[in-house]
Amino acid sequence: MSTPAPRSLAEALRGRDDASLAELLRARPDLITPVPTDLTQLATRAGTRASVVRALERLDRFALQTAQALAVAADPAGYGDLLALMAGDEGDPAVDAALPRALGTLREQALVWGADDRLRLVRTARELLAPSPQHPSPTGLGPTVREATAGMSPGRIQEIVTTAGLPSTHDSVSAITALTDLFGDRRRMTALLDGASAESREVLQRLVWGPPYGQVTADPAPRLRWLLDRGLLLPTAPGTVVLPREVALHLRGGRAHRTTEPLPPGLEVTGTHRPQVVDATAAGQAYTAVSTVEELLKDWHEGGPAVLRSGGLSVRDLKRTAVALDVTEPAAAFWVELAYAAGLLASDGEADERYAATPAYDEWLELPAAERWARLAEAWLTATRTAGVVGGRDAKDRTLSALGPGLDRSAAPEVRHRVLTLLAGLPEGASPSAGSVLARLRWERPPRGPVGQEDDLRGRLAGWALSEAETLGVTGRGALSEHGRALLGAPARRPAEPSAPGGSGTGAAGAGGPGPGDKLPVHHVHVTLEPLSPAEQATASAAAARLLAPLLPEPLDHVLLQADLTAVAPGPLRRPLADTLDVLADVESKGGATVYRFTPGSVRRALDAGRTASDLHAFLAAHSRTPVPQPLTYLIDDVARRHGHLRVGAASAYVRCDDDAMLNEILADRRAAGLRLRRLAPTVLATRADPATLLDGLRAMGYAPAAESAEGDVLITRADAHRTPPRSAPEPVPDGPPAPDATLLAAAIRAIRAGDRASTTPRRQPPSAGGDLPRTSSAETLATMQAAALTGEAVWIGYVNAEGAASQRVIAPIRVEGGFVTAYDHTADEVRTYPLHRVTGVAELAED
Repeated sequence: MSTPAPRSLAEALRGRDDASLAELLRARPDLITPVPTDLTQLATRAGTRASVVRALERLDRFALQTAQALAVAADPAGYGDLLALMAGDEGDPAVDAALPRALGTLREQALVWGADDRLRLVRTARELLAPSPQHPSPTGLGPTVREATAGMSPGRIQEIVTTAGLPSTHDSVSAITALTDLFGDRRRMTALLDGASAESREVLQRLVWGPPYGQVTADPAPRLRWLLDRGLLLPTAPGTVVLPREVALHLRGGRAHRTTEPLPPGLEVTGTHRPQVVDATAAGQAYTAVSTVEELLKDWHEGGPAVLRSGGLSVRDLKRTAVALDVTEPAAAFWVELAYAAGLLASDGEADERYAATPAYDEWLELPAAERWARLAEAWLTATRTAGVVGGRDAKDRTLSALGPGLDRSAAPEVRHRVLTLLAGLPEGASPSAGSVLARLRWERPPRGPVGQEDDLRGRLAGWALSEAETLGVTGRGALSEHGRALLGAPARRPAEPSAPGGSGTGAAGAGGPGPGDKLPVHHVHVTLEPLSPAEQATASAAAARLLAPLLPEPLDHVLLQADLTAVAPGPLRRPLADTLDVLADVESKGGATVYRFTPGSVRRALDAGRTASDLHAFLAAHSRTPVPQPLTYLIDDVARRHGHLRVGAASAYVRCDDDAMLNEILADRRAAGLRLRRLAPTVLATRADPATLLDGLRAMGYAPAAESAEGDVLITRADAHRTPPRSAPEPVPDGPPAPDATLLAAAIRAIRAGDRASTTPRRQPPSAGGDLPRTSSAETLATMQAAALTGEAVWIGYVNAEGAASQRVIAPIRVEGGFVTAYDHTADEVRTYPLHRVTGVAELAED
């Protein structure tokens, strides 16, 4: 016996197996939050507006076009009718092949139900996609003849039917049916339009692909009058006409869309590089990324910029950061946000709130360079905060600032993952054009919003993802690196196979691989990699770090000193050497090699930090592969000889020196007038200025004073690290409910099936079909309820609600406590809680 056709979406869901229900709940996780009590409630929830909108937004372009075609088709529609709307009268083999997949997607997501001869789009989706004057359909089609003539006078309808060459009828319904049949008949419509003038046909052509509405005057021109008299244009409001859907479909050759896109666009290859070159380029950029984040937080070592009252960095502080890192402001915003997403940077939470490194930064510094990069890359891949929107405006027209609120874009992790997945599906070393990647993403998730006003947020996110992946070293020269593939959890590359003579391989350039300008077939880029769980992502990040480690340069323990008071670091330096050199010299240039310059100020900085001249000479001799130049030795000795000869303390401030001639020289110098020094003793000068001002003033005059404590000891002015209290990295803002795991799906399906069996099982009738409510004492009611809860039996109760209305109900008690009974109400098909004092009585159900 054939299975009867489902009469509702709930019946259609009831006919699915558990695997199919699991796919539905996995594709639409909002349906499982909370778990529905049965399949009827699941179907109701699947038809709510918010859920349907969310499901439609996640369809690819062809599946969405299929849903749009069903929205303008008859309800229900046959598969042949749908195919005709998608492929047109001439047919399209690509549409023929792709339509079953698109229809299967709509069925799987419970947007379409019914057999192939009775396809039904859920009512909410039809309302969202069907054309209306307020919301034109993406198909550009207008209302049907029946919809457009609603409210038209019967006399006017008969006039249109007669003018169109149809026999008059006795009622408007049959007249509209005849007119609809005429417009749907290709042969008769062609004959009717043959009688139209060229001007009239031109009017139709202007409206055929939408929008279908036009304006007319009170006295239409002859070309318009001819169309209005035959119903080819129908009035919808004073001065407004519409092209009926049936007429537009005839003029379109039966197509609902001007262009159908059954297949995703391929990716255009702009370059092909050897995998080794890609990996080396990406590794170099990865090391630069680690160094840049380290340099950023080193710049904020003693406390970074202040936090704005509204949160985030000020425009001025972002500019200063960009200058310090020698990057553009958008790039500076990216690095700042990346450090924040990785948990290395946060606000200190103090009264004078400032940004500073977190304790996690010190732990991060101790890791090998490859693992430090993996931490940054993992944070970037999963973060919802988006640096690309910095400088834009929010909904209240406020500027979005780096580290401030309003930067979360829930779709960002998914877009980044999808962009990298597309790159992973390309042949080794192939880099696609950004335009073809964006076109592919627009096909997979069409932009939202009215036609012509789409919000292409995903397109902007994809553009930022491509740029940031290159900056971070996930890609190299536009192609995905091997450690980038590992970060996604993708399989490792296979060795390139040599191409046969005259054949085409998939290796690098020169080995038969794709060349610039080639459009790769769809199947070459149809790769699906699901986002990883946190545990899986940690494993993938560790694998990426292992692949990256051999490609990074080994830290060096030496520099090359030069006679022009510079030192060249031919590569990255080990941390103790780099830290000491940062104090002793100033960075003059960066790149493959870093150039440091020694100056009197930098040497004095090292002496202020507690180093002696002999310490500095020994340090340079131990770490230089070249002899220490004589000018550098003289510079250190000269600064050290003068360093601390003057002593500054608090009087407010004083200067003391054993050489009274030097003090006389200071007093006689006109540049010291602003300090207002006076002699207290032959070897002591005093001033009202504070010690810091006095130190700066004397150093500006060319002296090398040293600060001293109240006990007369030299103060060591070493930079103090400022750290925030322990902070956790910002949590990503999810894009809707998270996808359920297998355990939750299995439990939810069991619960839904159990509830559905309870709600659809034929119920026993209460003892009295229409008699009085049962009456029992409070003690009897409580005892019977408790017994039913233990045995799982259903009982019959009388109930009086808060308004005093009495009713009979059949319930299955689940829990009895606190004066309430929680039970599954078979009458209402849901779980409810009833106060026991409102139950008039309870009785057991009669046996069938």
